[in-house]
Amino acid sequence: MSAQRELLRSRLLALGFDEVRMTGVHALPPERLHAWVGQGRHADMAWMERTLAKRLQPELVLPGARSVIMLGVNYWPGPAEQPGPRWARYALHEDYHDTMKPALIAAGHALEEICGVTAEDYRFYTDTGPVIERGWAARAGLGFVGKNAMLISRRHGNWLLLATLLTKVELEPDLPVRAQVSGFADTGLLCGKCTRCLDACPTQAFPEPGVVDARRCISYQTIENKGIIPRELRPGIGRHIFGCDICLEVCPWNRFAQAGRQLLLVARHDLPGLTLAELLGLTPERFATVFRRTPIKRLKLRGLLRNACIVAGNSGERALVPALVRLAAHELPLVRVHAVWAVHRLGGGALLTELARGETDPEVLEEYAWWAAQPPASARE
Repeated sequence: MSAQRELLRSRLLALGFDEVRMTGVHALPPERLHAWVGQGRHADMAWMERTLAKRLQPELVLPGARSVIMLGVNYWPGPAEQPGPRWARYALHEDYHDTMKPALIAAGHALEEICGVTAEDYRFYTDTGPVIERGWAARAGLGFVGKNAMLISRRHGNWLLLATLLTKVELEPDLPVRAQVSGFADTGLLCGKCTRCLDACPTQAFPEPGVVDARRCISYQTIENKGIIPRELRPGIGRHIFGCDICLEVCPWNRFAQAGRQLLLVARHDLPGLTLAELLGLTPERFATVFRRTPIKRLKLRGLLRNACIVAGNSGERALVPALVRLAAHELPLVRVHAVWAVHRLGGGALLTELARGETDPEVLEEYAWWAAQPPASARE
């Protein structure tokens, strides 16, 4: 069995995965996940609640599942500055769901060949299925779940994209990083007294170590939230236009991270060079061209314009006010709300007088009314 496991591991590593680890299937402890959902910390990600039972019991996903093969792809490119708007590092590639899929299909074929099974005997997912990737990755020894609720690897730091292969094949399990690891419940196993990730979050999204309140998380707000971003969170978003790496970047374990092979990734070196002015002026055609095949495409133009308005409002760049005034007249209220906020943040509210008189959408009107109620000094902060 061990020889079979090692042959399978070598084949999967050869496909481009940087980590291949295995563990047995067990029901995961439900308390933390039930509490997280019960307290509403999943925000409006309703699929989390709908698939709760499956996430905790893999046999509901694949009846007869015996093993979990966890696959990791290191996306750390080495130190790189983003002088303008900041994108989550994984987004500076073509969509990893697409670029990793051929290797996952090949991984399934390798499992069939080596273990003598059929396609009915496994399922694979990359951040899309009802599985708790980080919990299984911790059990398989891929790393441990840190206080930032991310999987932290002693080899790759915080920079692993995860994929899961559930199978009915019984494989000898790899050891976790510590014998007592039981999954996502072992938060901060090797964090010691460090709280850098918790302290660095500008929107205070961590109510306790290892627990993220999505409602306050920059990544959730700039990607998953399809509506208006709460006004009190907008200043904390800073320059983050799509996702956020703050709680990953500050982790001391990253000092061991080396640039990944990136055999299953396609870098987009052009994205960090996009300026705020360019983003605020995006047309549907330009958006489709620039962000084709990237994770950013799922945000759609309206979401990216919304985020760009917030980053512009936090930038202090008054030269952006004319572009923001134009967006304050955008056809979509979602864009107008955030453009109005940004114009006022940059001290150009007087330029919106005529637009305010003609506004009819209640949410945009509420934004105007809020600013009208602020003393001038507050509005300039």
